[in-house]
Amino acid sequence: MTLATAITLLRLLLVPLFLLFLFSHTLAGRLLAAAVFAFAAATDGLDGYFARSRNEVTRLGIFLDPLADKCLVGTALLALAFLGRIPWWLTAVILGREVAVTALRIALAARGRSLAATPWGKVKTVSQIVAVVALLLELPGSLPLLFFSAFLTVASGAYYFLHL
Repeated sequence: MTLATAITLLRLLLVPLFLLFLFSHTLAGRLLAAAVFAFAAATDGLDGYFARSRNEVTRLGIFLDPLADKCLVGTALLALAFLGRIPWWLTAVILGREVAVTALRIALAARGRSLAATPWGKVKTVSQIVAVVALLLELPGSLPLLFFSAFLTVASGAYYFLHL
């Protein structure tokens, strides 16, 4: 197992810990949930750096990395919707795009092709992370940030499908 893959798996393992803190329904739990989420999100850049710098880019890593991102962000959005902090329909729009692009990646992988992340996709991911952290910390203007992120999410998804 490569270091990059281990870091990606760590991101997946942090998801239940994030939920445990978030659903503790305490201020400390909410702050710890935000910290765990932010740390897990930061590992996304770290695993990519190690994969490229150590020349350890693998097909498994190319598949797992975006999947881990979607699990982390998707879980956070579902939890926030469950807690009544964001609208369900907005969660559905964002997760619908994520499912569609993941399905596209799987279909391409079955044909021996991969779908590399684009600058649009990276900006989308950063906007989602910023919006989720802002929502977790209950910062003013956090919901409009999520709406903007949803716009970027849909636009980046359209880009993938239009530029195969």
